[in-house]
Amino acid sequence: MFELGPALLFCPGDRPERFVKAAERSDAVILDLEDAVAPDAKAAARAHVAASGLDPARVIVRVNAPDTAEFDDDLAMLAASPFRTVMVAKTEDAAALDRFDESYSLIALCETARGVSEAARIAANDRIVGLMWGAEDLVASLGGTASRHADGRYRDAARYARSRVLIEASAHGKAAIDAVHIDIDDVQGLAAEAEDAAASGFRATACIHPGQVATIRSAYAPDAQTLAWAREILAAAEGERGVFRFRGRMIDEPLLRHARAVSARGA
Repeated sequence: MFELGPALLFCPGDRPERFVKAAERSDAVILDLEDAVAPDAKAAARAHVAASGLDPARVIVRVNAPDTAEFDDDLAMLAASPFRTVMVAKTEDAAALDRFDESYSLIALCETARGVSEAARIAANDRIVGLMWGAEDLVASLGGTASRHADGRYRDAARYARSRVLIEASAHGKAAIDAVHIDIDDVQGLAAEAEDAAASGFRATACIHPGQVATIRSAYAPDAQTLAWAREILAAAEGERGVFRFRGRMIDEPLLRHARAVSARGA
């Protein structure tokens, strides 16, 4: 079960001087061997990740896509390392995940048209603990040029992919991770997206700058009034059977599940 989050911070694998601070400032660090690293720096990045000495319980390693020449070298490095939580870039085929043995916990990045289309099969894989989506690679795979409108709203294709990944992950009991907000200075936009992610059922939000961590954590943490409401309902339910009335409102199992989710986020 995925228990990291809510703020997952990407860090380029070829910037070892940033590893410790990134891990300290986030709920988990994603050491990136894929898009953040230039082709001629990937071998060095693998060496840096292997020698990082970070706590494996709070590290996710993003490897290159299974259909790339770099994938085999990434797997060889991982096998000799203590890291076993792996994010697989541009996952498009559940069968490709069979390259990982049962010791690994995988997060599939469904960030292409085919990856989103195959989200259900990918989520069903036994090694998968979470799905994440990505807007920019998705739109590129569609032949588009922008994932957002001028006012910052996602275009319909991106919104569909976000919803599809969330639903398929949840349908298979896996965590859903929301995409990065690439406009680092847009704190208000990040806060709104993270709040929506938490309310919709995402387990975490990825980010690309340590300055975004506090905003994400705040968005996922329920306010005092909401947390008190959830705890009061759960306490009242202990002496009830089935649907019951609480402060003038009928409480049933869906509302109890909402309250349990809020209570867990406020723990």
